[in-house]
Amino acid sequence: MERVERLGLAYYRNEKWRELRHGIFTRRGGASGGQWTSLNMGGNIGDDSAAVGENHRRIYDAVKAPGGRATTTWLVHGTNVVTVDGRSNGKSCLAKADGMITEQPDLPLVMRFADCVPLLLYDPAKAAIGLGHAGWRGTVNGMAAKIVRAMVNAYGSSPQNIQVVIGPAISRSNYQVGCEVVRAAFEYFGEDSGVVRIDPKDGAACLDLWLANQLDFQREGVEDIEVLRLCTYENTDDFFSHRAEQGKTGRFGVIISL
Repeated sequence: MERVERLGLAYYRNEKWRELRHGIFTRRGGASGGQWTSLNMGGNIGDDSAAVGENHRRIYDAVKAPGGRATTTWLVHGTNVVTVDGRSNGKSCLAKADGMITEQPDLPLVMRFADCVPLLLYDPAKAAIGLGHAGWRGTVNGMAAKIVRAMVNAYGSSPQNIQVVIGPAISRSNYQVGCEVVRAAFEYFGEDSGVVRIDPKDGAACLDLWLANQLDFQREGVEDIEVLRLCTYENTDDFFSHRAEQGKTGRFGVIISL
């Protein structure tokens, strides 16, 4: 992955994906102020709507994507995946879903994050892309696997041809979780998977979202996986973090388009 600074914004992109317009954006270079400073992409968390609209315009300009065709979903920490064909029927959000796939050119997929894991997928053989949002609930219910299966079913993708980027998220050392999460992670991944680390001193459990999603992709047959190991909790100058900023924060944006 490479860091790009353009038009006052900073974002990360996969240098192998030159044929895609894509970026994992930092929080730098936006129009928002206060707790949303500055490139906040979240439109329903109290920020000024005009500032959010300007922030969206800036990321589309930065990657030269057609913002008028950008598509997003209402994120609900689930595992529903929708196929995007360009027919939004005037809706700002297509559906309640945490995954999107498309084979349509110039149809940007956009999502927002603040500790959860961005999942970017590209199948160059079928010219298809996917974008997913995986918090702990999505992760332990197979969000990664379900996007892969959706691309296989919709476009005939082979998992071995799918390339994946796992983006910035809260790291294991900063993501202490409770018994409910531990049980769910063990049930889905297995107790010996390594996705949960339990401190022998005090019994505190921490979940590794990066490793968990990587394992989920690998179990589906995906081999080309790049993990951008940037912790949102530890890098609040660059990324919004719901946990580090105690909920008073914005959402950074991720965009991918054929």
